[in-house]
Amino acid sequence: MTEASVREFKMPDVGEGLTEAEILKWYVQPGDTVTDGQVVCEVETAKAAVELPIPYDGVVRELHFPEGTTVDVGTSIIAVAVGDGAAAEPVREAEAPAAPEAEAAPEAEAAPEGRQPVLVGYGVATSSTRRRPRKGTQAPAQAAPPAAAAIQAEMNGHRPAAPVTRERPLAKPPVRKLAKDLGVDLATVTPTGPDGIITREDVHAAVTAAQAPEPSAAPAAQAPAPAPAAPSSAPVSYDTARETRVPVKGVRKATAAAMVGSAFTAPHVTEFVTVDVTRTMKLVEELKQDKEFAGLRVNPLLLIAKALLVAIRRNPDINASWDEAAQEIVVKHYVNLGIAAATPRGLIVPNIKDAHAKTLPQLAESLGELVSTAREGKTSPAAMQGGTVTITNVGVFGVDTGTPILNPGESAILAVGAIKLQPWVHKGKVKPRQVTTLALSFDHRLVDGELGSKVLADVAAILEQPKRLLTWA
Repeated sequence: MTEASVREFKMPDVGEGLTEAEILKWYVQPGDTVTDGQVVCEVETAKAAVELPIPYDGVVRELHFPEGTTVDVGTSIIAVAVGDGAAAEPVREAEAPAAPEAEAAPEAEAAPEGRQPVLVGYGVATSSTRRRPRKGTQAPAQAAPPAAAAIQAEMNGHRPAAPVTRERPLAKPPVRKLAKDLGVDLATVTPTGPDGIITREDVHAAVTAAQAPEPSAAPAAQAPAPAPAAPSSAPVSYDTARETRVPVKGVRKATAAAMVGSAFTAPHVTEFVTVDVTRTMKLVEELKQDKEFAGLRVNPLLLIAKALLVAIRRNPDINASWDEAAQEIVVKHYVNLGIAAATPRGLIVPNIKDAHAKTLPQLAESLGELVSTAREGKTSPAAMQGGTVTITNVGVFGVDTGTPILNPGESAILAVGAIKLQPWVHKGKVKPRQVTTLALSFDHRLVDGELGSKVLADVAAILEQPKRLLTWA
């Protein structure tokens, strides 16, 4: 007789340092058979949609979270029965409901052995911790007002068993830090947040309850009550016909955190220059006819990117970052050129790796791939990491220019305004010329005004006289 064990697949860190991801879509349902490498769901991280494959064969036992839920990295999202008896086990449970009770004790004894060789708790230990709560909560489930409460309790491992289960209580990283600072064991905290997530108020309530004398235990138990009251009153406080409230998550949440962190960490300075780019626009038209660029997208952004790369080569100290922990300026001997892209999911900044080493046709190819991938929402987290300097083309929206905020970890960002016909003094006469305005923001901790001005002046000079791409390169 063969038996199946239940393995828990946890939300992986699909990019460096990510702490959470939102489940966008499930491709499987309980009872479905899955194979090693099969994609089971699509999740959205800080700035990319990623498909997650399952790393083993088996039968889906349970989906722990519905679509649209934001889950911490390391939290189990799907249970899969693996082994020769995987398909038959659900049937045995239906025919003999008392069997799990008899098996609970031996499984519990085997739990420590199953946990030791793995990092985050895969193995038969998962089976025991999930079956016992189901059996124990059948009677109380009738007393619980909503069915969601039972599901929430199950996803959190049922509070009485939390200290001995392998699953962590659900809480955001800042809440975990707060609990650690206050000496609160999250396993002892009663969650009041959605889907059983522990909030900051829950942690503070636990501290209050622990510090209060025994006779006042009842008032202390009521302390978390104000927390749910705020959300319940919020919908009443605004007119849905006149206002729309959008949850801050995914790309918007990551962008907001990055921009606030950058704006209040790096002292920004922005310089502007207006330049005649008529010759650059003529060169763009000529390159479109060149056989070396057949099938490639040639536009002004290509030459602007190349001009910035040449300017960085002439002024390499601009291509650096500030290491606060080590109190060092890190000068990069490579350029990963970021291109700000507006996508249906929000603003993202993928970068072209080692852009400094690419020829003009190679740069055109990389730009085309970057833009098309971003528009399709297929940009990977790796493509958005490691940037050294960025270009944002606000001119496509008809804007003259702006004061761009630095991408975190970078020292400079170039904003390109709209290219328009304007009256311009050319060879002593006023003529209509193609003119644009450039704006360069830089981190004043490591970039002085002189260096920033030289870089911006070099970019402008190349766009005014594109032949400098040859003479300066």
